[in-house]
Amino acid sequence: MLDLNFVRGNLPLVEAKLQARGADPAALLGDFRTLDHKRREAITQAEQLKARRNELSQQVGALKRVGKDATALMDKTRALKDLLDELDKLASSLDEQMRFALSCIPNLTRDEVPIGASEADNSVVKTWGEKRVFDFEPKPHWEIGEALGILDLERAAKLSGARFAVYMGAGARLERSLISFMLDRHTRSVSEGGHGYTEVLPPFMVNSKSLYGTGQLPKFAEDLFRCADKLYEGQQIDFADPESDEVATVKVGRNSEGITNFGRFNDHWLIPTAEVPVTNLYRDEILDEARLPICLTAYTPCFRAEAGAAGKDTRGIIRQHQFQKVELVKFTRPEDSDAEHEKLTRDAEEILEALGLPYRRVLLCTGDTGFSSAKTFDLEVWLPGQQLYREISSCSNFEGFQARRANIRFRTSGAGSKGKVEYLHTLNGSGLAVGRTWLAILENYQQADGSVLIPEALRPYMGGLERIER
Repeated sequence: MLDLNFVRGNLPLVEAKLQARGADPAALLGDFRTLDHKRREAITQAEQLKARRNELSQQVGALKRVGKDATALMDKTRALKDLLDELDKLASSLDEQMRFALSCIPNLTRDEVPIGASEADNSVVKTWGEKRVFDFEPKPHWEIGEALGILDLERAAKLSGARFAVYMGAGARLERSLISFMLDRHTRSVSEGGHGYTEVLPPFMVNSKSLYGTGQLPKFAEDLFRCADKLYEGQQIDFADPESDEVATVKVGRNSEGITNFGRFNDHWLIPTAEVPVTNLYRDEILDEARLPICLTAYTPCFRAEAGAAGKDTRGIIRQHQFQKVELVKFTRPEDSDAEHEKLTRDAEEILEALGLPYRRVLLCTGDTGFSSAKTFDLEVWLPGQQLYREISSCSNFEGFQARRANIRFRTSGAGSKGKVEYLHTLNGSGLAVGRTWLAILENYQQADGSVLIPEALRPYMGGLERIER
C-alpha cells in the first residue's frame, strides 16, 4: 500500500506512474480524491464544532457560578455533542473507504523500469549459458515425460481435472531431488558455497489478512482457491474469538444452503506462493535493526486458480493449479534493498548455473510488473523442445508496499536515530519454480534415444542415477 500523505502530496506523480502501468488514474484515484475531500471537510467541521462546544461549556460554567439558569445553553451543548458523534462516525467510515481505495492502487514502479505495455517491451539484461545444438529434433517435455513413463497428465485429469500432473518413478524422485538441492544450496553458509538463508516450513493455508498483507487481496481473489470450511448440523463447536480471546460454544444449525459457515472463524485460503505466509511471519511486529537483513527460504506446494489464463499453456506442466516452489524472502533496511535485490536474483541464477540450464535475466516493463512490485527481474530458462525462453523465477523489490499493508516495521539503532520506527522493505523471488526446472532438465538434457541425462549436481540426490530411461 502507498503512503496516504505521499499520494495526497504527489498526485501528478502518482497519476503518471499509474499511466505508465497502463492503469486508469481517474478510475483508481477518483474515489480517493472525493473521499479525501469529504474526510477533510468532516474533520474541519468537527474542529469548528468542538471549538463552539468548548465556548458554550465555558458560558454554562459562568452562568452557574453566578446562579443563573444555563438550561438553554446546556441543550445546545448536548446537541453539538450528538452532531460531533455523527461526524466522528462519518470520518471513521471515510477513513475505512479511503483505506480500501488505497489498497486497490498498485505500487509505483522505479524510474529505471522501462515503460511498456506487455512482456514484448521487457528489457533483456543478460544471458548465460550456451544453447545446446541437437543432432535430432528436440521434443517438448510432455512428450519426453510420457514416453519415459515419468509424467502422467491423463490420470491426473481423471483425479483432479485439467492443469494437474502426476509424477511417477524417477520423475517423482527428480522433483524431490530438486527441492532438496535448492534448499541445501540456499541454506548452506556462504563460507560453504551457499547463500545463508534460514529454512522455514510454513502452513499451506493462510487467512485473508495474510493475503491482504502481500497484495493478493482484495484485487486478485479470483486467482486464489478459498477453502469451504463446513460444519455439520448438531455439532457443538468451541470457537476462540481472535478479537476478544473469549471462547464461545456454538451448536451448528443449517442456513439456506444447508450448512452454516461461521465467517471469520473459517477463513482459510490455499497459498498461491510461500511469499504469503513467510512475509506475514512478522506482520504487526517491530523488528530490531540489528536483525536485518532477514533472509528466509521455504519449500511449499502452491495453488493458483489461473482465472486469467484460459487457453494459455494447455500442453504440459507450464501452468498448473498445483505446483511446487522454493521461495526466497528478504526483510531489509530501505537503503539496502537494491543491493539485496541483486543478491537475491543472483542466488536464484546460481541454481540455474549449477544445473547447467541456459537462461536470461529480464527487467520487466511497467505494464508487466506485478501489482505489489516496484521493480522485478524475471529469470527465463531456455526450452529447446519449444524453442523459447520461459519464466522460471520472478525476483521483486516491493520497497515498503507490503510492509505498510502488513504493518511490518523496524526500530533504527544508528547514532542520532533515537530509536525511530519505520517501515522496512520486503523482497522475494522463486529459487526456483520446481516444476519448471524439472521440465527444463528434460528438454535440455534429452538424448536421441529418448533418455534424459541427470545434471551432475543432482546425481547425489538421485542415488547416483545418471540417466532416466524407460
